[in-house]
Amino acid sequence: MNASGPSDCANRHALAPPPESPPVQPVERSNPEGVDYGWVMQVTFVMTILVGAPIVTALSLQATLPTWGARAEFAIRVGAIIWILTAIPVFLYAKRTNAGDGGSDPDEIETENGTESRADD
Repeated sequence: MNASGPSDCANRHALAPPPESPPVQPVERSNPEGVDYGWVMQVTFVMTILVGAPIVTALSLQATLPTWGARAEFAIRVGAIIWILTAIPVFLYAKRTNAGDGGSDPDEIETENGTESRADD
């Protein structure tokens, strides 16, 4: 053992400088033309739960579902139909109205310093 004792080894990292962190990469932005599929998926998910859960509950009251497996199978089968019947109108709405893009003009280009310019200028 050296003169400084075992506590020297335990504390040798306490005063060490923190490791250098890698430089932060800028967040990439995109301006897709057409339908914002992320928005469509999010709205479909929320609408399916809001509209679908009461429908599945109401339909399950009319069915005989003796086991948890039968209940899960029923919810999956009915839920899949509700999901499709929700996703199609949400997609058509997004395609018709350009929903989900925050109302931005697709011809505008945001530069690195935050100013915007028109693509046709």
